[in-house]
Amino acid sequence: MSKLKHDIHTIIFEADTFWGKVFDLALISAIFMSVFAVILDSVPAIKAEWSDLLHIFEWVVTFLFTIEFILRIYCLKKPSTYIFSFYGFIDFISILPTYLMYLFPSTQVLIMFRFIRVMRIFRILKLIQYVGEADLLFQALKASSRKITIFLLAILIFVSIFGSFMYFIEGGENGFTSIPQSMYWAIVTLTTVGYGDVAPVSVAGKLFASMVMVLGYAVLAVPTGIVTVEFSKAFSQDHPTVNCESCGLEGHDNDAEYCKKCGAKII
Repeated sequence: MSKLKHDIHTIIFEADTFWGKVFDLALISAIFMSVFAVILDSVPAIKAEWSDLLHIFEWVVTFLFTIEFILRIYCLKKPSTYIFSFYGFIDFISILPTYLMYLFPSTQVLIMFRFIRVMRIFRILKLIQYVGEADLLFQALKASSRKITIFLLAILIFVSIFGSFMYFIEGGENGFTSIPQSMYWAIVTLTTVGYGDVAPVSVAGKLFASMVMVLGYAVLAVPTGIVTVEFSKAFSQDHPTVNCESCGLEGHDNDAEYCKKCGAKII
């Protein structure tokens, strides 16, 4: 690797150096300003008065991000590892909409994809210490996916039954114009959201709705419990603990020397 490539790589990929920190701070600022500009551009009054300035700023930021994207490819020995990586895809998507807007004005809505750049902050801030915990969460979700799938299927069945019952009880004159509409009510009620746009009027309907509301609290607790159990299992496997042979207390860190209850030396 040439000295130029090495220096660029150090600045872009190494946040521990002075210029690396400067680069990261500048990039974070550019990301937030870019996102903020998109938000302002969505306000009609601001867009009418500052449209030209926002348009210029958009192109400046896009140009800077494009240069950064090219430099990341240039300074790597194997550019394909970055180009086809998750963050490489995010970087590409974040600069693509502006060029598409210029070539195809009808694709203006694609500018919202630039919000994906905010995800890069997790890498820039070097939140590597949380990667392990994130992996544990993904392991827990993967391990509980089968149970959650069955749970969701059961909820779908309940929603269909509850919606059909409410359609039969209330009817179209009270807003339950169809079974799908009644199923929508069942979902809103079962999840305790309660928009109120569709509500029962009859006494029987209110009694049935009360039952569904109470059931909703139990329903919300089920997936939480499933994921929590799997997360605990994954955490235990990733963070093995030792037991005190003297008092039998569990849960000591594997590098603990003394029991936190009886003070005996842990072997």
